[in-house]
Amino acid sequence: MSKHRIGPKVLLLDIEIAPILAYVWDIWDQNIPLNQIKEDWYILSWSAKWLDDPPNKVMYMDQRNSKNLENDKPLLEKIWTLLDDADIIITQNGKKFDQRKLNAKFVMNDIDPPSSFKHIDTLVLAKKHFGFTSNKLEYMSDKLCKKYKKLKHNKFPGFEMWKECLKGNKEAFKEMEKYNKYDVLALEELYNVISPWDKTINFNLYHDGTEHVCNCGSTRFKKNGFDYTNSGKFRRYKCLDCGKEIRDKENLFSKEKRKSLRPGTTR
Repeated sequence: MSKHRIGPKVLLLDIEIAPILAYVWDIWDQNIPLNQIKEDWYILSWSAKWLDDPPNKVMYMDQRNSKNLENDKPLLEKIWTLLDDADIIITQNGKKFDQRKLNAKFVMNDIDPPSSFKHIDTLVLAKKHFGFTSNKLEYMSDKLCKKYKKLKHNKFPGFEMWKECLKGNKEAFKEMEKYNKYDVLALEELYNVISPWDKTINFNLYHDGTEHVCNCGSTRFKKNGFDYTNSGKFRRYKCLDCGKEIRDKENLFSKEKRKSLRPGTTR
């Protein structure tokens, strides 16, 4: 957990899986029966990091030293302990991919579900709030991140890196490690850039103090007008460090004003 940000334990996570190997009769628009699958997918590597920890604290595991690459249970057990300890996880496309793939492997290996956690997906945030040309990590990190961007694997370009890892090529696994770790570092920087737009989870709930702490870790706010609803007026504030907007819970309308309000009819 970060030593700099008061609040929840926030885990950034990215997994890489091996491809499904199958017998096929053509290369276009295939519907592959189960009996044509030669080898099913499995977890090839994962990388993770606690939010705000330094870059050298990025965690990583892969199958390079495994005698049986398909036996990914040791990787699953380690990532399970991290998920079990997390209050919130952050991923890129993890709601549809990473979390569901891990869940599938957990249940297939008789591993109980980890403790419940909240999930922030930067792909979901991008689709909800922005109109980027692409919502892929490669595009968003290139446009928004100053330090860490999604890497291109040059020594083993494209699918070659996965193919060589399946052969047990240690050099390919070294490149996979760097590639996987940079995905997490780029993800963290990307989230910090777009987090002021995220209103799904209030990090302030995860500490016992009465001072409001922004999701970015700041406690510095300025008054920023008022927020009006159909039945109330609330003081609004803006974080001086990231620009995120919050509001008070106290309704500033008097009882008389609230009684005088007449909601419109629905048709």
